[in-house]
Amino acid sequence: MKNYVALMAMVGFMLGSGTASAGQELTNDLSQCTPGKGPAVLVTVRGIKEPSGNIRVQSYPAISSAWLAKGRWLHRVETRASAASMSICMPVPSEGKYGIAVRHDVNGNGKTDFTQDGGGFSNNPSISILNFGKPSVTKVAFEAGPGVTRITVNLKYM
Repeated sequence: MKNYVALMAMVGFMLGSGTASAGQELTNDLSQCTPGKGPAVLVTVRGIKEPSGNIRVQSYPAISSAWLAKGRWLHRVETRASAASMSICMPVPSEGKYGIAVRHDVNGNGKTDFTQDGGGFSNNPSISILNFGKPSVTKVAFEAGPGVTRITVNLKYM
């Protein structure tokens, strides 16, 4: 049952993220998350099942109409999965409230493979089957300050 709930958590994110590009695609430039830089979010992604495929991190404004809505992400960083834990630097437009969604496309095919791929969200909310795996924006929202804000996202897999 726990795995089923985790799967449902990823369904909302993977279907909602789509391929629309309303935001800006960036590289993982860790120099943008050093002291004196920002505003940015240094996302530590933990629990990467295997060092294969791609890790995608997307930022959203912390408003319900934009959270996980297709094409409403602000910035996207996609990089090769290379370790069980990775750091991703996500610049944000300004201080304020944001939500972060992370997806691990294990085989790197660009498609959602529910039995293989993993996902997670800022604040690591517990997920209920009743919301079809899409945590509310109030559960994922965090405050990004003027400098570098650090968060950790723990991935879940089927």
